[in-house]
Amino acid sequence: MGFAPIIRSSIARKLLLSSRTNSSMLSSSWVLTDRSRSLFDLAANDSSDGIGQNRRSFSSMAGYNVSSGGYMSGTVFWEPNKPLTIEEFHMPRPKAGELLIKTKGCGVCHSDLHVIKGEIPFSSPCVIGHEITGEVVEHGPLTDGKIIQRFPIGSQVVGAFIMPCGNCSYCSKGHDDLCEDFFAYNRAKGTLYDGETRLFLRSSRKPVYMYSMGGLAEYCVVPANALAILPSSLPYTESAILGCAVFTAYGAMAHAAEVRPGNSVAVIGIGGVGSSCLQIARAFGASDIIAVDVQNDKLQKAKTFGATHTINAKQEDAVERIREITGGMGVDIAVEALGRPQTFSQCTQSVKDGGKAVMIGLSQAGAVGEVDINRLVRRKIQVIGSYGARARQDLPKLVRLAETGIFNLTDAVSRKYKFEEGNQAFQDLNQGSIVSRGVVEIM
Repeated sequence: MGFAPIIRSSIARKLLLSSRTNSSMLSSSWVLTDRSRSLFDLAANDSSDGIGQNRRSFSSMAGYNVSSGGYMSGTVFWEPNKPLTIEEFHMPRPKAGELLIKTKGCGVCHSDLHVIKGEIPFSSPCVIGHEITGEVVEHGPLTDGKIIQRFPIGSQVVGAFIMPCGNCSYCSKGHDDLCEDFFAYNRAKGTLYDGETRLFLRSSRKPVYMYSMGGLAEYCVVPANALAILPSSLPYTESAILGCAVFTAYGAMAHAAEVRPGNSVAVIGIGGVGSSCLQIARAFGASDIIAVDVQNDKLQKAKTFGATHTINAKQEDAVERIREITGGMGVDIAVEALGRPQTFSQCTQSVKDGGKAVMIGLSQAGAVGEVDINRLVRRKIQVIGSYGARARQDLPKLVRLAETGIFNLTDAVSRKYKFEEGNQAFQDLNQGSIVSRGVVEIM
C-alpha cells in the first residue's frame, strides 16, 4: 500500500501554536502540502449521492459545533490509498448527552485500515480511530445530571466503538450492538445522531466526518452511553484496546457463541481481535483452545493468551488438524476473525454437528462467503455474525476483567506509536508486522 509520511498542510503550518507541533514540523521528513480546499470544493460540487449537499449544509452548522476558543490536531483520511494527514481543527463542542474527551490512547485497527484502503466505503474526509481512552474535560449543555455524576470532569474513561443512542428499539431491549442510530448516522454518514459532525477544520471551518468518535485526535466527542470509567490502576495506552479489540471479542464469545465451561473453541486469525478471543475463551473456561494463523510469531504469542494448540494454516490443512485435535468431531465453536472468503469456509467446516461458526472479521465490500448448504441444514450448523459487544452492559465488565488481571492488557499490546506516526502504524498493520495490537499514544 505504501503509505508516505504524514503530511501537514502549509496553512496549518503557519497557524500552529504549540511548541510540540512546531518542533515536529521542522523535521526534514515532513512533506508539506495545501490540498484541503480543492478537495472540499470538489466534494461540495458532487451531490449525486447526497454527500455534497450535506457538506453545504454543514458549513452553517459550524457556528454551534465548534468552541469559541482553542484548537486541536486530528488525523484525517482523505481518499483511498493516500497518506493520512494531521490537520488543525476548531475545538469540538459536545451536545446534550455527549462528553468532550482529551484523548490519551487510540488503538490501530483493521477496520480503519479497510477504510484507508477503500475496501469499505465511508464518508470522507474523516478522522479515523475508534478505540480510545482519555480524560473528561467537558459535558455537553443540558446533559443529564446522572451522567455528570457518573463522569465528572477529570474522570478517566474508555470508549467503545459502537456508540449506542440508548433510545432506539434495539437499545431499549439492551441490544446496543444493533443500535439503529449508530448504523444510520455514524456508519452511514460519519456523523453523530443529530446528523451533524463535531469536527471542523481551523483554516476553513469545513466539516470533517467521524469514524465512530474520530479518536485519532487530541480531543474527541463521545456519547456518554459509549463510555465507562477507567480506574487509575489501569494504564491509558494498553486500556484503549478494551473499546474494540476486546469489546469485539467479548461480544462474539458472550453473546454470539455463548461459550460455556468445557467448550472447544477454534479462533482463525490471531490479530488484535483474534488474540482477545483466546483470552476471553480462557476466561470463560473453554477446554481445547485452538489458534489458527499463517504467522509463527503470532501463533507463539497465542500460547500466552490461552491457546492449547496452534495451527499454521500454510503448513497444514487447518480443518483436518482441528478435527484431529477434537477426535474427529470438530469444535463446539469456531470464530473467524480475519474477514476472508477462505477463512469463512474454514470456520464453517471446523465446527462439529450442531456447532456455532461465528463471523467477526470485516471484509472488502461485496465479498461473499460460501457454505455447504446440505451440511448446514442436515447437521444443524449455526452461522452467526457478530460486530461487537453492548457498551452499557459489557464495557464495565471488560474494565473489571482487565483490572483483576483475568484479561492481560500488557501482553495484548505489542507496538506503541507516537501521534505523528499514524501512517507508519497502519503500514505496519497492513504488512502484518503488528503481532497483536498497536496503540497510538496521544499524551
